[in-house]
Amino acid sequence: MVEEEIMANKNKFKAAAAKIGGAVGRIDGTAHKAAHKASVALDVAKGELNDVAKQVEALKKQLAKSSKKLQAALR
Repeated sequence: MVEEEIMANKNKFKAAAAKIGGAVGRIDGTAHKAAHKASVALDVAKGELNDVAKQVEALKKQLAKSSKKLQAALR
């Protein structure tokens, strides 16, 4: 009878461990997916930031040219 109780407890522990392991695996997978999505979003944001920086540089050049032309016209 004692031996049966020990075996039953072992089976319960094994079942509990399997449930815990499964939950940990699901959480790990979810975290991995979230990290991947964040990485993709970061890459997109970097690309957009580079595009905006290029536009700002182009506007600076355009402003400098316009400024020179205006100064020449005022002389």
